[in-house]
Amino acid sequence: MEKLATTDLCDAHMDSIASGDLRVLPPSFHAYGGRRIFSGLVTTVKVFEDNVLVRETLEQSGNGRVLVVDGGGSRRCALLGGNLALIAKNNGWSGIIVNGCVRDVDEIDGLDIGVRALASHPLKSNKKGEGSKDVNVFIDGIRIGPGEWCYVDNDGIIISNAKLTGP
Repeated sequence: MEKLATTDLCDAHMDSIASGDLRVLPPSFHAYGGRRIFSGLVTTVKVFEDNVLVRETLEQSGNGRVLVVDGGGSRRCALLGGNLALIAKNNGWSGIIVNGCVRDVDEIDGLDIGVRALASHPLKSNKKGEGSKDVNVFIDGIRIGPGEWCYVDNDGIIISNAKLTGP
């Protein structure tokens, strides 16, 4: 997939930012994984301190998609670790954004996959299977829906209602 700079996309689509069709996530995410630039069609999962749906989703073919995990911003356990990141890479996911924590950072950093998360945490999550898939999620009040487009680089994360082209 063509690598598009988030800065250039924002500059070229100011009208979409004004209308809300293009949204910028707050700069609260840390970069993990060997891929610092990634993009793709969004799939969403909403969970809280439980990563069963995260695993089930990543076990499916990614086809270059980006999984956005709304973990409610919890910093009490990790929703993604090295094993799940490897599954995601092997199944063709472009990247994963976690509104929560990750663990096994050294393992994740060695993989060709993009990951953004709030922090790292050594404790694993619960395994109850609770949550929702393919629903609108909200990160810091910013809506992200399944079927939207996500663009990530070292400058930030943007979400668009439609696939974007460069300036």
